[in-house]
Amino acid sequence: MRSFKLTLCYDGTRYRGWQRQGNTDNTMQARLEALLSRLLGQEIELAASGRTDAGVHARRQVCSFHAETALSADFMLTELRKSLPEDIGALALEEAPPRFHARLSCVEKTYVYRVWNSTEPNVFERRYVYVFPQALDTDAMRRAASLLLGRHDFAAFCTAHGKKKSTVRELRRVEIERVGDELRLAYTGDGFLYNMVRILTGTLLEVGSGQRAPESVRAALESLDRARAGFTAPAQGLFLWDVRY
Repeated sequence: MRSFKLTLCYDGTRYRGWQRQGNTDNTMQARLEALLSRLLGQEIELAASGRTDAGVHARRQVCSFHAETALSADFMLTELRKSLPEDIGALALEEAPPRFHARLSCVEKTYVYRVWNSTEPNVFERRYVYVFPQALDTDAMRRAASLLLGRHDFAAFCTAHGKKKSTVRELRRVEIERVGDELRLAYTGDGFLYNMVRILTGTLLEVGSGQRAPESVRAALESLDRARAGFTAPAQGLFLWDVRY
């Protein structure tokens, strides 16, 4: 049995998310497992670094799988690229150490949320940005973000049905950068809860637009109450940006 590491990018617009579901095969995991299973002549199960939601994109997603095969990784990559749809890209495929696991071996992830902060339409990137035309105080947003850094219980910043046994995570960096009319929020941590990045973004946008004070995020964090945090920003602005091992 050999272990493999598959690196992907994808446009999540038309998919129901990463994770395989019983009522549809329109997920990235289902599509990829079907292709690999046909290619290798055996049932393949993929593990991903993170389960992106419906409409969420990935600049770099890492998966792992095991297979009994004599085929080279280069050959499998070439064949996979021939069969994948245009909105899923196979960036690399390589043999991995036997104990490598895309999620369990991961030590750090970065997500980027893209906000189109202008009243002018952005026709060509409308599937990849969230339009938020109100003026934003980025200094206030950075002050609020600094209060969230460190290891905390982020129960207030995840949706209830997605909670895991532990809601403690370490948020290591939040970088807020303006690129013309676009605002990019980059979050780096050891792991993220269900909808955590989208709720963090909604909260920071409320701070930037004057709907809440920067200091209110600390109270929301300490409350462990989802109702105390901001709104959940839409899926289309979110990208799984990088995964580190």
